[in-house]
Amino acid sequence: MSPLRMAAVRDVAVIGAGPVGLFTLFALGQAGLDAVVVDALDVPGGQCAALYPEKPIYDIPGRPSVTAGALVADLVGQAAPYDPLYLLSRRAIGLRQEEEQFRITLSDGSEVGARAVVVAAGAGAFGPNRPPIPNLAGFEGTSLFYAVDDPARFRGRMVVIAGGGDSAADWAVILAGIAAQVVLVHRRPVFRAAPATLAAIERLVQEGRIRICAPRTLAGVSGTGARIEAVHLADGAGGQEEVAADALLCFYGLAKDLSALAGFGIAAGTAGVPVAPASMETMRPGVFAVGDVADYPGKLKLILTGFAEAARAAHSTLALLRPAAARHFEHSTSRGDPAARAANS
Repeated sequence: MSPLRMAAVRDVAVIGAGPVGLFTLFALGQAGLDAVVVDALDVPGGQCAALYPEKPIYDIPGRPSVTAGALVADLVGQAAPYDPLYLLSRRAIGLRQEEEQFRITLSDGSEVGARAVVVAAGAGAFGPNRPPIPNLAGFEGTSLFYAVDDPARFRGRMVVIAGGGDSAADWAVILAGIAAQVVLVHRRPVFRAAPATLAAIERLVQEGRIRICAPRTLAGVSGTGARIEAVHLADGAGGQEEVAADALLCFYGLAKDLSALAGFGIAAGTAGVPVAPASMETMRPGVFAVGDVADYPGKLKLILTGFAEAARAAHSTLALLRPAAARHFEHSTSRGDPAARAANS
């Protein structure tokens, strides 16, 4: 008998509540299987929710453009009729098997029981790469941020954004219409962003709504209590300048970590988890992987690829758990409205 508290028992446990993990919940529900999902973040959505909820996505079939936040909300709503259980703010840190049930150990000291597991962990657990300057911890969450959950919090404020990639450039454009001032800092004068975003930044610079400080690097921050009052920049030649600021946003990418999957017995490595693409099953029977974490020859790391993999894994899971069940392909239209079926069940 396990000494750990049992948090839930379901047909299937999904590890990761990013977009592909959320669609997996829907696909499992379509297959008649109930699911629990575990995620380290405190809200569903993975990187879409943590890093760029306002960023438009253009490659979702049937949606010419949809923000990451809106996509996550739709995916949560799509799965809702099947009543998945969300266990958030905790990580899956261990996996063992007891007879016909898997036991997933969670970071809060509890565990989940399931007859099958679908790993939809993206690039693994992640956290922000922090700039190598001292005394940042006291400002984090109040005036120093590594993601934007609510753009309105920066209304009328003087904002410094550090970084040279898509996230920094996108948020500079978005916040230029909200903040009193946006200063974009990068160690090189060239930014790695979409051409349309770079064109928008150039226009906003000409309008005086964005100021670019490049090449510059962060040298320090100063303020009172948890409030930043100034950001210090270095020019690489021994000189420094001080920029008045109410908030600092740092977009230096994510520190990604698949180490928690090392004990799952699924050969998790730097390239991800190898799977059989016909079933999405890993080398461990009963454990499947979908989305960016799944690896096989010719893999395209796109959200739409992950959605297809989620459907495949759901069909494979149904075949494993209920081998006598009819498994002919069934269009969603022939199954009817999920919400109506749930209400009548």
